[in-house]
Amino acid sequence: MKRDKNNDNENETDERDTSDNLKRKLKIHQEERSVDTENNNQDGENDIKEKIIKRMIDTNYNTSSKTERHTKENTNESSTENKTIYDLQTLLSQRQDRLTSLLYERYQYNTSIKRGQDFLLNHVDSKLSLVVMYADLVGSTKMSMTLPVERMGKIIKAYSHELSSVVESYDGFVLKYVGDAVIAFFPSGFNKYLSCDKAFQCATSMINVIVNGINPILEKDKDNYPKLQVKIGIDEGENLVIQYGYDKSAPIDLIGYPMNVAAKMTSLTGPNKITVGNNVYKLLHPTLQSEFQEMHIKESEWKYIDLENNSPYKVYTTK
Repeated sequence: MKRDKNNDNENETDERDTSDNLKRKLKIHQEERSVDTENNNQDGENDIKEKIIKRMIDTNYNTSSKTERHTKENTNESSTENKTIYDLQTLLSQRQDRLTSLLYERYQYNTSIKRGQDFLLNHVDSKLSLVVMYADLVGSTKMSMTLPVERMGKIIKAYSHELSSVVESYDGFVLKYVGDAVIAFFPSGFNKYLSCDKAFQCATSMINVIVNGINPILEKDKDNYPKLQVKIGIDEGENLVIQYGYDKSAPIDLIGYPMNVAAKMTSLTGPNKITVGNNVYKLLHPTLQSEFQEMHIKESEWKYIDLENNSPYKVYTTK
């Protein structure tokens, strides 16, 4: 009987030890899961933050100072890892600092069309569906008659560089500079709706940069510099990529109906207004369409035909 009792005590001790071990393992497992869950939650939150700030990230476009990304919302300056977020006022202030330095010859812009040329180099002699944009400086002929050529040169450089940086911030490409016009394009790809929305938002940002970024600096020296205005025309369609020469460094250009239509539309556009062809208008989001009204053009001024229905090509301008 004594032996049986000792056996019972030993069994009870073993069971207690086993139970304690199980509890310890369970506790460790729960702690590990808790840590994993916390890490996963943090990773999820970081992913969400990254997506939210993606369109507001400032990147360097090979200038001597940072180029800004447009944002419609005011946010406080902060950083995520090595990325920097700026509020709209900061972006405008940086542009104004650059322009002030340029006017007093302490800053040199580094504007280049190389990015656009590199993109088109892969598509020479091919047809591409593109959203084409002309951004034309208003009143440049009068300015060239009344301003010294040095001041006119500074205005054109500042205008071209700041508008080019806006184009790049919307994933567009600068094709070329023709006098006082910045000509850009946005590849349509498989999502023409997104490309047209981007082009319109880019044009809106361009006007904002002129009105709220450049003009406040020029107005401080209004005896020497006039206020600037811009008119913008946008159309969409198929264009042919051509290269003027056999060497890879030879200039590359676009030819096509949309290029001609966009150029003509721009000439008929009012100051600080945006005009789009019907190909763009019908692809815009309804909330963006509501910002436009149809432009009524004299028959003598408009000879362009809608290739889909052989009727006069409709044009819309911002209200």
